[in-house]
Amino acid sequence: MAEYVRDVMTTGVVAVSPDASLVEAAQLMRAQDIGDVVVARDGEVLGVLTDRDITVRAVADGADPLTVSAHAVCTPNPVVVGPDDEVSAAVGLMRDHAVRRLPVVEDGRPVGMVSLGDLAVEQDPASALADISRAEPDGGRGLFP
Repeated sequence: MAEYVRDVMTTGVVAVSPDASLVEAAQLMRAQDIGDVVVARDGEVLGVLTDRDITVRAVADGADPLTVSAHAVCTPNPVVVGPDDEVSAAVGLMRDHAVRRLPVVEDGRPVGMVSLGDLAVEQDPASALADISRAEPDGGRGLFP
């Protein structure tokens, strides 16, 4: 079983600038087939923006996704973890802060992301969450062709 975050995290970070529009962020998420991006300036993590944030915090309120910035909708000052932190520390942070993903930061710069799914695959490979996390994405088709 993995001991350190670096062993379970998804390496590389997809980031947007704070002034990127929600449309830009959503298009990047679609192109990268991911559900979240880091909002960063000069390598510093300012927030995390998820597809759910865009939907619930902006679109559902009638905000114009072309004019609303990523920084205005993201979760600011996210809890972060280091690559050399123990996996158990990441689990504890997720539990304590009720979050599903943590940016992994080294020397003040984002280097990856660790998600609840990453941890499930590692710590409970027979679980439904692990199965879902290992599954190939559907390419955005959803349930209806």
